[in-house]
Amino acid sequence: MSQPVFPPGLPARPTFTPSQSPSPASESLASQAPSLEQIVRVAHEQGHSDVHLGIGESPRFRARGEIICSDWPPTEPGEFQDWLGELLTPQQIDHFRQCKEFDGAHAFSFVRVRINLFDALQGAAMVLRLIPQKILSLNDLKLPPVLQDLCAYPKGLLLVTGPTGSGKSTTLAAMIDWINNNQSRHILTIEDPIEFVHQSRQSLIRQREVGRHTLQFHHALRAALREDPDVILVGEIRDKETLSTAMEAAQTGHLVFGTLHTNSAVKTVERVLGMYQPEEQESIRLSLAESLMGIISQGLIQSHGGKRAAYHDLMINTDACKDYIKKGALDDVEDIMQRSEFDGMMTANQSLQRLVESGQVEAEKAIAVSPRPNELTQALRGRS
Repeated sequence: MSQPVFPPGLPARPTFTPSQSPSPASESLASQAPSLEQIVRVAHEQGHSDVHLGIGESPRFRARGEIICSDWPPTEPGEFQDWLGELLTPQQIDHFRQCKEFDGAHAFSFVRVRINLFDALQGAAMVLRLIPQKILSLNDLKLPPVLQDLCAYPKGLLLVTGPTGSGKSTTLAAMIDWINNNQSRHILTIEDPIEFVHQSRQSLIRQREVGRHTLQFHHALRAALREDPDVILVGEIRDKETLSTAMEAAQTGHLVFGTLHTNSAVKTVERVLGMYQPEEQESIRLSLAESLMGIISQGLIQSHGGKRAAYHDLMINTDACKDYIKKGALDDVEDIMQRSEFDGMMTANQSLQRLVESGQVEAEKAIAVSPRPNELTQALRGRS
């Protein structure tokens, strides 16, 4: 377990021996709590991905996948209320008190944060995800080259999937940034909340946030079809209506990006089909087969040097894959992925195997996150 650390930059509370009498200035410092901006700055400067704060708990950080604790004392209700005032308007604070949950974003001068507020047993708590101001490129992230090819497609549905914290938003931001820098297109994003902020370059880009600029993903996506976009990013596909509209947009000449919380390409297809009733399955398989361009399922694994590396389960919807999706023969789709490296496809195990063989990741850690650990173990033995 990680040892508690005292993050540099936070004001420390001084201690006094019994014979000492604190000066008025020392008393003031002793009672001073860090501002939220100070805490977030520490996380930013030390490269942490998240800040965890809650009444009755000391501030904590997520560092390369692990939670570490600071030596700052447990948060008092008044301190937490002050932090809310740094992030939210009075109306947003009232909304949180009534609904017990709140999602949003806030921009400090040095970093943007995604906010999630919630109520818990000890009191209110929040998690802040740090979003870098600089958008990393596809090359910076060392993503598979086929992703750039997918960005150049004129139309189709591309799904980026994976668990929370797997880097989906970072990958999507890099793909949108590539289009923005290399093509003259109208890009429209619908997000909850807006994470990476893009500036129009070669492309015109407009970003809308659910709750601020629109009330629902589905309504904003339906309206987007009348706003002359070439590229549409749907931050999260949450329901059948949004998915159906996204497929319709892809079939009518738009390049559509969306995300789902699934951990493999085949499971993503299963999840999509599972949103519909049995009597709708045949028509939906046809629609999905015709509209789908590809699925990028992504995960993160700890690599050497305390860093993290991405691995991918990547399906490109070739004619062979289309035929199997139409038939519902999804096991055959994974078989195609295993032997279609020339089309840019790979399975999670193939991606993990490459990380191990390149010396970036330990074999035991790769096997622990593998969707098929026995298969990966045999593959690594065969190459040793």
